[in-house]
Amino acid sequence: MRQAFLLIALALCLLSALAGRAAPASADDPVLVGAGDISICSNDNDEATADLLDTIDGTVVTLGDNVYENGTSTEFTNCYDPTWGRHKARTMPSAGNHDYNTTNATGYYGYFGAAAGDPTKGYYSYDLGSWHIVVINSNCSAIGGCGAGSAQEQWLRADLAANPRTCTLAYWHHPRFSSSSVHGNHAFMQPIWQALHDHSADIVLSGHDHNYERFAPQAPAGNADPRGIREFVVGTGGRSLYPIVSPIANSEVNDDDTYGVLKLTLHPAGYDWQFIPVTGSTFTDSGTGFCVNVAGVGGITRLPEVPASGSGLSALWGLAAAVGAALALALATRSIKRRTQA
Repeated sequence: MRQAFLLIALALCLLSALAGRAAPASADDPVLVGAGDISICSNDNDEATADLLDTIDGTVVTLGDNVYENGTSTEFTNCYDPTWGRHKARTMPSAGNHDYNTTNATGYYGYFGAAAGDPTKGYYSYDLGSWHIVVINSNCSAIGGCGAGSAQEQWLRADLAANPRTCTLAYWHHPRFSSSSVHGNHAFMQPIWQALHDHSADIVLSGHDHNYERFAPQAPAGNADPRGIREFVVGTGGRSLYPIVSPIANSEVNDDDTYGVLKLTLHPAGYDWQFIPVTGSTFTDSGTGFCVNVAGVGGITRLPEVPASGSGLSALWGLAAAVGAALALALATRSIKRRTQA
């Protein structure tokens, strides 16, 4: 029995260490914030979301369809630049189909310059803190496809192999999964999702459908997968909003009447998410998750994400205590069984 109690104490210590590893470690952990489907000169919704960016430090990402209707240089100058353009120096963009309404998306690439990557490709990657970030071009017909064996898919696999970080995030315009009644799922992005899944990526961000939706971790075909990728659809930058009538499988949270931005705080072994609505709106969504490669420590397939109204730290410690108790009980039971058999 004494051995059982020692095992319980050891298990709790180990789980406390794991919780500390996955919990927010520093106020200096990088922030990534953004949305897609952003600017048009005929309304001021993008001004409201840009006002949110004014108050949030970190890297700004755009999830495509930066400016409507056609992504021209004039539209970027007159519509995007006065609002989200205030944060151009810290923006890492991705292109949408409306950006490509201008031949070869010359307005988009001309406006963002080197930050948008090679104009003949539109995909690139960078590191942010301890995370590896991949930007995909989902305008597949413009770059030779997104299928298995395509130049982009082969580049992605090589990039992920060369950057074996604990945590990985990718973003692009057309969502692999979406409950929206306007666009919905985009199966042509499955090979890209497969490559990311094969390398234990953690998060995918998309736009295109003008609403907000958070999914449980999924495999490329859309089945729930404890080691899958969590997708956020954040098409709430300001252009307009699309309805969600019937949420599809694995949709955990959705909202179709709120503009806003998604803020992600990227910790060394996990992340916090928070959807921040524009002034006057009340919908929000927040929580904390562990990276897939961290969750695999000790044979645990994936630690569950913890929704939280504020900081995820106390929730993570609560989770660690619960998992620790379960592991301690299992170890104690095993020890007692062995003593009985002896």
